[in-house]
Amino acid sequence: MLLITSIIAAVLTIIFIRLSFAVIGLRRKNKVGLGTGGHDNLERAIRAQGNFAEYVPFGIILLACLELNGAPWWLVAIPGATLIIGRLIHAVGMNTPPPDFSKRVLGMQFTFNTLIALVILNLGWSAYRLLG
Repeated sequence: MLLITSIIAAVLTIIFIRLSFAVIGLRRKNKVGLGTGGHDNLERAIRAQGNFAEYVPFGIILLACLELNGAPWWLVAIPGATLIIGRLIHAVGMNTPPPDFSKRVLGMQFTFNTLIALVILNLGWSAYRLLG
């Protein structure tokens, strides 16, 4: 079962929906059907949503692999929590005018470090299971 991954994926999906609603709201407000229409706030919202959609699936896949391969719950939950934290910090940094680059950088550091940790954890746990 993927209980921990399910919870983390659900939380991340709630964040994605919130980011999507922000884009929809700004499109309606600015009467822009496609692209940004030259509106900086819409461009930031689109990129926050897009960046989220680009990185989160890899994290969820790696979390699911780890959990399916029998890793302890906390070994899935901790990187899952850091992925959520990183994505939240990044989204806040992107959507705070003017963009808060320190939060964007911190959010991406959390995200990249989590993805790298998940790669290492998956490789290490797989080796442990294969050799143990």
